[in-house]
Amino acid sequence: MQFNYDYPLFRPPAEANNIILQVTLGCSYNNCSFCSMYKSKKFTIKSLDTIYKEIDILALNYPSTTKIFLADGDALALNSEYLLKILQYLNKKFIKLRRVSLYASTQNILSKTTDELEFLYKNNLKLIYFGIESGNDVILNKITKGVDQNEIIKSLNMVSKSNIKISATVILGIAGKNYVSEHIKDTAYIINNTNINYLSTLQLWLEDDAIDKFYNNFKDFIPLNDMEMIIEQRRFIELLNPNNKVIFRSNHASNALHLSGTLPKDKTRLLEELDMVCDLS
Repeated sequence: MQFNYDYPLFRPPAEANNIILQVTLGCSYNNCSFCSMYKSKKFTIKSLDTIYKEIDILALNYPSTTKIFLADGDALALNSEYLLKILQYLNKKFIKLRRVSLYASTQNILSKTTDELEFLYKNNLKLIYFGIESGNDVILNKITKGVDQNEIIKSLNMVSKSNIKISATVILGIAGKNYVSEHIKDTAYIINNTNINYLSTLQLWLEDDAIDKFYNNFKDFIPLNDMEMIIEQRRFIELLNPNNKVIFRSNHASNALHLSGTLPKDKTRLLEELDMVCDLS
């Protein structure tokens, strides 16, 4: 059997040096107006037989692998029994495996029970990548996210209760000028009322094939420039008071200003760095 990826293929920056295994193709929701990652794909679940054969090939070539990312858009859309079989086969074939990770959405987390999530954790699902984007219900509706703030909080708390770690992203600029205050306040509320482990901010960037849908659903959107998004970033960090240690990064290629630190420990330093940039503008 020849091993081939089904492109386009996406993975989080932190998974750059780890094995990627496609267990699904595309995204089960695939309706967020700002995202064009999987518009060329129809959501498909790969057969266990195919997945097992691909795992065999990867294990033969990379026997010392310690971390594996399950693609595509949200492998957690798989039912728990199916996903468990994949995890158990991975654990059997990669004896040094320490962590399996995947993208996850509010919808497919809420389709699981806490017991199911805990069982997946015990079988090496140790990290999910989760797009919060915004915590404001008006914005979530305008970007056709398909969920509200309460559902996001509930899903994240289910994950943290199961001991699976959470790497969350927030999009600066996604609310435009008209809703920036609500966006920042309500998104900070989510962070302060959950127990995420990693937090990244990135700036809104629309691919050509997403522009029409985004503006059709968000008719009063007025974009922010880079400096306005840096000011938005400062407001966001100022409101963050997480319950636990959160590793923070804004080092995505879209970011006009790269920041890194640990919250709440480095909050004052991060605000000072942002103030310095704002003063120089």
